[in-house]
Amino acid sequence: MSAMKLPTDFAPIGELITAAYELGVAHPPGYPLFTLLAKLVIGLFPFGSIAYRVNLLCGLLGAAAASLLYYTVFRLSGSYAGGILAAGVFSFSRLTWQWSITAEVFSLNNLFVGLLMALTVHFEEAATAKERSKISKVGAFCCGLSLCNQHTIVLYVLCIVLWVLLQLFKGKELSFGHLLKLGLCFLAGLLPYLYLPASSYLHRARWTWGDQTTFQGFLTHFLREEYGTFSLAKSEAGSSMREMLLSQVTHMKTELSFTVPALAIVAWLRTAMQAKQEKSSMIWLFTGMLCIYSLFFAWRANLDITKPLFMGVVERFWMQSNAVAAVLAGLGLASLVSVGNTVLENSRVLQCVEWLSAAALVTSQIYANYSICDQSRNYVVDKFARNLLSSMPPDAIILLRGDLPGNSLRYLHYCEGMRPDVTLVDQEMMTYEWYLPKMAKHLPGISFPGRRWNPVEGILPDGTLTFNLHHFLKVNKHKEAFACIGLNEGDSTWRKSYSLWPWGSCDKLVSSVTVFNPGEWIHLTRSIYNWTEDYGRFDPSSWEAVANEEMWQARMKTAFFIFDLAETASVSADIKSQLYTFAYNSYKEIINSHKNHPVNWHKNYAIACERMLRLHKVDVDPEVLLSETVKHFLLYTEKAEDDPQRADILQAAKHLKKELQGLRKMNKDRKRLAV
Repeated sequence: MSAMKLPTDFAPIGELITAAYELGVAHPPGYPLFTLLAKLVIGLFPFGSIAYRVNLLCGLLGAAAASLLYYTVFRLSGSYAGGILAAGVFSFSRLTWQWSITAEVFSLNNLFVGLLMALTVHFEEAATAKERSKISKVGAFCCGLSLCNQHTIVLYVLCIVLWVLLQLFKGKELSFGHLLKLGLCFLAGLLPYLYLPASSYLHRARWTWGDQTTFQGFLTHFLREEYGTFSLAKSEAGSSMREMLLSQVTHMKTELSFTVPALAIVAWLRTAMQAKQEKSSMIWLFTGMLCIYSLFFAWRANLDITKPLFMGVVERFWMQSNAVAAVLAGLGLASLVSVGNTVLENSRVLQCVEWLSAAALVTSQIYANYSICDQSRNYVVDKFARNLLSSMPPDAIILLRGDLPGNSLRYLHYCEGMRPDVTLVDQEMMTYEWYLPKMAKHLPGISFPGRRWNPVEGILPDGTLTFNLHHFLKVNKHKEAFACIGLNEGDSTWRKSYSLWPWGSCDKLVSSVTVFNPGEWIHLTRSIYNWTEDYGRFDPSSWEAVANEEMWQARMKTAFFIFDLAETASVSADIKSQLYTFAYNSYKEIINSHKNHPVNWHKNYAIACERMLRLHKVDVDPEVLLSETVKHFLLYTEKAEDDPQRADILQAAKHLKKELQGLRKMNKDRKRLAV
């Protein structure tokens, strides 16, 4: 429990907790079972934050999943050590551990993977037709129930269902009546999906996704059409199938250790050499599940895994295959011991070796991953969201964009009751036909000049009145509006009458007639956040890293804005000089205040120094400016090796270095003459 993660450390987490707390509908496909379980736990547990309670639920589900993996291996092999190996190696792998202490759907999916395998083994062991009939009905119900969580398990469901039906057919136990009962049991497992239209119809949740009151709306959500059915994203060009499979194999060796795939291969070889081995069909079934899932997922996972954040998204789905690999590894260990016992005639030494091997592998997993997975002091995304909300003036409108600010702010606003005076409006959701009809009544004090956001105002063929961002801001001019983070690139109508001024990680939409005072704005935004996290301390694939990056870049945002204004604004030379000076002084203060910082700061500061050189200001030493320009250009090129302009920057730095040497020589000569 000391490693329980608080409250919103991954983008979808805040949304799932908020949906459960509000009894709304989560993002497609809705996750009704997780939502209902989370709501139950929120109500039953009287301690901790809302997020902590849901995290605790996921920890318990993860523990239950481990026990089912243990049961599966033990029933198949009779080996306690093999069962402990499977449960321990899987549960204490970095990925499983991280997502078993976080409010996400993966620990519940792991539970169903273990449950379906355990039920399959139980079916195989059944001695009578009556017992097999009973287990198959329970299994059909659990198959349906598992699909009320994460849809990737459908591939395991298909494999197991076909195998069970084949066994019943071979035993002449598959009648039409029995098949009908199995179908009804499966449909009964899907009943939690009735929650989606019920929640949508009641229309009480302040946050929900989609309109499931119509069959088409329900089907759109269930099939994840807004994301892309059988895809991770709708319009992403991902890595190739080969790259995905190679990454999965590499990942499995890293996550579970090289020993686990090796032991799984042992289980396959033993089964292949002894075709008549009892329960060998189980091993081939599990192997088939592993292979089919891995191939299908590699085909459909359309994300570019060379990007750390996308790799973090993809690797979570490999837990489903890791669970099966861990079971096969446990069976492989039992097979090795069984062969050894045949040769050495039940040697006690082998039993000790078996236990020691299992204990060593599990202990190594705990030792390697505890420090990484200990999230008891991880409040990064929570602090990110609190800083953003705290910085807002009273009664502000926050136009949300992206998972990180959207879900983390929604969690604090709706679940923890922070800043009830502000209004959260999701930019992307306003483009969906269901958003405003569903959510407008929960956004008091906000006027919507239509039923849907569209850059081109008018009436759509279905009669929907659309509005653009400029119109929205105009009818809500009585409130201050902020964009977090950024504005939708598809609608630039706001530029007619508004400008974006930096406000930490966000931007304030300000009337174009308002005069910008750089000194005042620097003072206003200098200490807008209280951020103490070191730069670069988080895994690049984590949302903690994204939040930390946003907060660090926010420190430089005002200086960059002023510099850009000096570069692009049509103003007098005096005002341009003032802007460059403000930008330079601000850059200098920030750079000198932080030893370790984003690499682009070096480049920005170097360019600011170079612009100051052109001004020929008497109060700034040109030698210092040249020295700083060269120094920070070189520091940038050392760290940003992938910048396509790196060669040009190096050439410029070389030229400026010669100028610096000449300037220093000239200054030396002047001093000598003065003496």
